[in-house]
Amino acid sequence: MRLPAALRALQYRNFQLFFSGQLISLIGTWMQTVAQAWLVYRLTGSSVLLGGIGFCSQIPVFLLAPVGGIVADRYNRRKVVIATQTSAMLLALALAALTLTGTVRIRYIFVLAALLGTVNAFDIPARQAFIVKMVGQTDLMNAIALNSSMFNASRIIGPAIAGILVARIGEGWCFFGNGASYLAVIAGLLLMRVAPQEAPPPDSPLRRLAEGFRYVAGNLPVRSLLGLLAVVSLTGMPYTVLMPIFADRILHGGATTLGSLMGATGVGAMAGALLLATRRNLQGYGRGIAAAAALFGTCVAAFSFSRAYWLSMAILALAGFSMMVQMAATNTLIQSMVPDRLRGRVMSIYSMMFMGMAPFGSLLAGWAAARIGPPATVAAGGLVCMLGAAVFTAILPRVRSEARRLLAERPAAYGN
Repeated sequence: MRLPAALRALQYRNFQLFFSGQLISLIGTWMQTVAQAWLVYRLTGSSVLLGGIGFCSQIPVFLLAPVGGIVADRYNRRKVVIATQTSAMLLALALAALTLTGTVRIRYIFVLAALLGTVNAFDIPARQAFIVKMVGQTDLMNAIALNSSMFNASRIIGPAIAGILVARIGEGWCFFGNGASYLAVIAGLLLMRVAPQEAPPPDSPLRRLAEGFRYVAGNLPVRSLLGLLAVVSLTGMPYTVLMPIFADRILHGGATTLGSLMGATGVGAMAGALLLATRRNLQGYGRGIAAAAALFGTCVAAFSFSRAYWLSMAILALAGFSMMVQMAATNTLIQSMVPDRLRGRVMSIYSMMFMGMAPFGSLLAGWAAARIGPPATVAAGGLVCMLGAAVFTAILPRVRSEARRLLAERPAAYGN
């Protein structure tokens, strides 16, 4: 069957199974994300605790992702992902049971969020590194873009469903739905036919860990891309942690408004991912990443000043678009340059910069919002993103020259 160029990675049976299973599972994940934020806000009304939950759910990624990268490069990646997805399912069902029985307490949510973050520290590097095994190097760029579009399709659907369910029957059923959704991705992984992963030579775990960090530190393009991603994650992305406050106190809505705002971000992000899926080569990605980071910072700052529901929705859609272009293009460029034997460890550092920096941003945003207010906090974060984009633009000529040399060594990744 001939597929459009934007869908060419779906010609691979393994990626078809992964794509369909992950789409269902991620809808559940976004349902839980929105419902959990609303539950914490309903129980406490505290911006500090909203930031604290974000910190607990993501700090394990920063601390443990390098270990997860070693595991992804040492063991069968499919089996690692099956184990992590099963663990996440059990944690979602535990939160559902606590909420539906009325025994949930804020301390339980903190513990379960930290445990889920620990699972993600092993899941993200293994899952990111596993994509190339499903499609090969030639269609990796398209597979990453389609994976991002799937992530954001679920980001549109999941929050919308969560907003309705939370308003009508409560948060617990969102958590239960998320737990059940993991069955789809686990089934898809079990049905895959994957060639055995070549075992690396025996080596000290600490030496393997240091090798991954040395590679990133000595590679200007990878180091620069990850640095800009870390700045955006630390200062720009925490606006999502404060979203319940914007939905309630600033836009005077409720759980449905929160779901709509999150969904608007997903609409824009999906558009950005689909745009990248149509690309057949990597030319212009460096300039695109710089422009996307600057646009994201501008949108975040503009959102902080909006007091109109529909204007906020439009701004967040554009913010989602720019965020996704930067994130997916960065992922694609890095995976196109890195050798496979280091892929898991480098993607673990990518996870540290993208998700691992977010907890510090969440904690900082929650603390700042309690003192200077959520709008000023979000505006300051957007400004820092714009400054980071300006610095990246200034060093882009050197980054581009070195990146071209690395990509020339891997012509299948560079494209025509």
